[in-house]
Amino acid sequence: MASIFGTLFRVSTWGESHGGGVGCVIDGCPPRLPISPEEIQIELDRRRPGQSDIVTPRQEEDRCRILSGVFQGLTLGTPILIAVDNKDARPSAYSEMETMFRPSHADYTYQSKYGIRNWEGGGRSSARETIGRVAAGVVASKVVRTLHPQFEVVAYVRSIHDIESRIDPETVTTAEVESTPVRCPDPIAAQKMIERIKEVRSQGDSIGGTIECIIRGVPPALGEPVFDKLEADLAKAMMSLPATKGFEIGSGFAGSRLTGSEHNDAFVIEEGCVHTTTNRSGGIQGGISNGEHIFFRVAFKPTATIAKPQQTVTIDGEAAELSARGRHDACVLPRAVPMVEAMASLVICDHLLRQLGQNVLPQAP
Repeated sequence: MASIFGTLFRVSTWGESHGGGVGCVIDGCPPRLPISPEEIQIELDRRRPGQSDIVTPRQEEDRCRILSGVFQGLTLGTPILIAVDNKDARPSAYSEMETMFRPSHADYTYQSKYGIRNWEGGGRSSARETIGRVAAGVVASKVVRTLHPQFEVVAYVRSIHDIESRIDPETVTTAEVESTPVRCPDPIAAQKMIERIKEVRSQGDSIGGTIECIIRGVPPALGEPVFDKLEADLAKAMMSLPATKGFEIGSGFAGSRLTGSEHNDAFVIEEGCVHTTTNRSGGIQGGISNGEHIFFRVAFKPTATIAKPQQTVTIDGEAAELSARGRHDACVLPRAVPMVEAMASLVICDHLLRQLGQNVLPQAP
């Protein structure tokens, strides 16, 4: 199974939902970077289950341990292994799924691909795999901020079900995002979202929504011009997250309804640097960052595992009905915010190191 992401800053995640633990191995991190488990823990706490009454009640502290690659608080330049133990695993709650496939989940496709699967909580297909991504994202973000202190990634819930929020991505702050358990910085919309999640959960159902993300302080010139365009790698990163079904950057699909004269971002000189008067390109042109804020949206489907009875089939091809037990999020959006931020940091860090490794010869005067 391909579990490695990145070219120079490479991350491999490991572990299953109800196995002994989960985590990641980071290879390619520059040496002498100060990093501590406490820094990583802050982001894992934002991702962990049981943090509010609108997420899965599974109780996991998700305490991380750095087992290699760090000495006396500094990275060594060697592989960094970060591990988190599973403490509140309850595999027996998933016994029905040993023989039945959950609709719209990865049960059938994993069985088809490998001829075997871990049915305890979805195993490798569980969103618990993203613990390794979030941990690695902390390290990646610190690498970028060390070189570009203005670097900042802020993601937030833009919509849940049919509830839309009103948020200015240019000014939104992490503190505003964290002010509500649903991670929507619009307090009026946030309260409606919380009530909707609770209502849907009481019915044994689930809902989806969208997350927006703005990346500030990215220098120009990151990204490759053809296959590894910066927006292409961002799209791959986001679409690799569980439950994602759509990605758009800048004006996105709405831009297709504009003319070129309406859509183009005019160039100007401000304080001796090239800038654009608008940012419909989302901070990327020709696959390469232009120095403006990078802005994108990710769509998440309703959680596939629900308590309502659903028609399915067994592993032997017989018709069956399944009402999933276990502990599940009725809406993944609140816990997906740090996942989106982590994947964005991984992409920017990898492309920054690639640019520094390539652009080593002096430019002509």
